[in-house]
Amino acid sequence: MDERSYLLKIRLLDIEPEIWRRFVVPASITLDRLHDVIQIVMGWTDSHLHEITIGKKRYTDYPESKEDGLESGKYRLVDMIKQKGRTFGYFYDFGDSWGHEVVLEDSRYLNPESDSDIVVLDGARACPPEDVGGVPGYFEFCKVLNNPDHEEHEHLMEWAGGDYDSEDFDLHEVNWELMKYQNWSRDRYLQWEASSG
Repeated sequence: MDERSYLLKIRLLDIEPEIWRRFVVPASITLDRLHDVIQIVMGWTDSHLHEITIGKKRYTDYPESKEDGLESGKYRLVDMIKQKGRTFGYFYDFGDSWGHEVVLEDSRYLNPESDSDIVVLDGARACPPEDVGGVPGYFEFCKVLNNPDHEEHEHLMEWAGGDYDSEDFDLHEVNWELMKYQNWSRDRYLQWEASSG
């Protein structure tokens, strides 16, 4: 791995104990691909709108106007963030309002044990389920799940897929998903459609 790498830490705001991940990306990653990686690293399903906020500028996919933000696929992280300790925001799901803080922990990270450009190194706790109702809904959801006698316990367990554990974080599963993402999103020799001519 010859390219410069960034070591980032992301944490979900307003939840204690903290839900966080530490991960590595190429410094030259575009902001739209950084969004993809954050979705995988955190455990979201990319079912809602998002934006990345760096300074006073907002970046998102396919903005309709400059007031809606800048197109994230046109910008690279290394051009926006260079200094160790610098933070920026990642906002996901404008209904549930999941705010994240991302900090650049190392701008020249070297991990000789990894041959992957994108890897999660550490983290804690499971991502909240999609559409749980933001931070207040998540706290209520956890309260009900932790009380088998609650009248909504069985219903919410079924809604969450039957096995949600707020303390669970599987590093190997996340890295497996990142490996699949890198494989599927790699450059190809030929474009999908044949050119006419």
